[in-house]
Amino acid sequence: MYDRHDTMTYDDGLERVLPLTPTVFHVLVALAEGPHHGYAIAREVDDLTDGRIVMGPGTLYGSLQRMQGAGLIEETENPGEDGLHAERRRYYRMTPLGSAALRSESERLLRAASVARERLGG
Repeated sequence: MYDRHDTMTYDDGLERVLPLTPTVFHVLVALAEGPHHGYAIAREVDDLTDGRIVMGPGTLYGSLQRMQGAGLIEETENPGEDGLHAERRRYYRMTPLGSAALRSESERLLRAASVARERLGG
């Protein structure tokens, strides 16, 4: 039986995940500097969006699970963090597909903002 995933190219992967939702975009931005555990990702997204995207545990871990399923992120080992609960935390990092998707979406948003500014006369 034919399985589309057996012959899927990198471009097919990008086409499948783009455009990114604001939540996925900001999670990837949070992971662009390196691996983080879930709670640190949620805090970073809150900071990046000045509190406009607040991720409770259900939203956070549901998003992380979907992003893993899409191949945008993967679980990784603790990058060397110490402290309370460090050994129990799950850490995530961006995959090459996640990096390509973030780059592509960033470029799309910059082009859209440029067109909007131009049309608004600024």
